Amino acid sequence: MPCPASARERKSRPRGSLMNLSVVLSTQALQFQVAPFKGDLESDLARIAAMGYDGVELALRDPELLDEQDLLALLSKHGLQVPAIGTGQAWGEEGLSFTHADPQVRRAAIERIKAHFPLASRLGAVIIIGLIRGIAGPSVDHAQARLWLVEALQECSGAASPSGVRLALEPINRYETTLLNSVAEGLEVIERVGADNLGLLLDTFHMNIEEPSIEESVRRAGSRIFHFHVADSNRCYPGAGHLDFSAILGVLRSLGYAGYISGEFLPLPDAVTAAERAIAHLRASLT
Repeated sequence: MPCPASARERKSRPRGSLMNLSVVLSTQALQFQVAPFKGDLESDLARIAAMGYDGVELALRDPELLDEQDLLALLSKHGLQVPAIGTGQAWGEEGLSFTHADPQVRRAAIERIKAHFPLASRLGAVIIIGLIRGIAGPSVDHAQARLWLVEALQECSGAASPSGVRLALEPINRYETTLLNSVAEGLEVIERVGADNLGLLLDTFHMNIEEPSIEESVRRAGSRIFHFHVADSNRCYPGAGHLDFSAILGVLRSLGYAGYISGEFLPLPDAVTAAERAIAHLRASLT
């Protein structure tokens, strides 16, 4: 079903906004649908820059498969920053997770996250910990999975700290994982890990499912918000559903958040149209 057109599309950048706008781009083709751009790096970067985005969030399965110098040259050419690196493809394409029953798989997941540190440090990007945390299931009970999750986060955050790299743990809705669905659960895990460079990535789509009030949960997360994803209630671009982005982003701005607002939404009716409508709606919401 196509996403409806936004009723609030505008082209002008809001004055006085502290927040920059980015959109998710995968460096290779992938199965995950909620990445608007994927598979054609050079042309996608050119399109994203032409729309007026400030940056791109890279969905990157394995940094060993990336031509880093080519990427850096293209980012410089198009004047784009990279606020965050998504790691979910390691789970979706390879099954790596911090909470897998097999210790070799758990170790591979940790080492994969560490492999992102050099590029993240060079770009000043946050590393996202999303579904690579895994899903507790019949072979692993919930308590054991949470213990492994905390231990993996402690190791990764400790290894990331010397290079100034930050990690952003994403609460994801109950239909996608049984581990860490809400802001409250995310804050509890962060407290258990005890690392200053571990924070939260909040996503409006997941929050619409799990949080009694998106605005109050944003306030509760406060200074622990390291990155912010936007999609509307139907997982289409902002403006295609019923979420009040003026209210949500207003709370975020009131906290002094100066990071990126990053679009992670279905590429409907197509990636370019969705991204154009998203940036127009977000700019209007930030006015």
